[in-house]
Amino acid sequence: MEDTIFGKITRGEIPTEFLYEDDHCVAIRDINPQAPTHVLIIPRKPIPRLVDSGAEDQELLGHLLLVAGRVADKLGVGEAFRLVINNGEGGGQTVFHLHLHILAGREMTEGQLSAGLN
Repeated sequence: MEDTIFGKITRGEIPTEFLYEDDHCVAIRDINPQAPTHVLIIPRKPIPRLVDSGAEDQELLGHLLLVAGRVADKLGVGEAFRLVINNGEGGGQTVFHLHLHILAGREMTEGQLSAGLN
């Protein structure tokens, strides 16, 4: 896998304010927010796409979901948020380092697509 901006962020090579950080992942605000609250949960392990994860990643993937809930709660949006994972170019992914989007602070309807999420 080639290095990405998210790899550089998780390694501290690009200065970024972490909303959350542990040995497995970081949480940062999206620089191009699609909602009033738009946070990215990025694993330190560079997995290009969700479909590239394996059985050995099961614990990490579960951890990312738990962190997303904790971060949403910490930001005061724990009662209503959307969690998005884009997979592949056709799925809207532009940075090929697995990451989760927490979106909140605006009305989200069932049929609404979250355009612009990478």
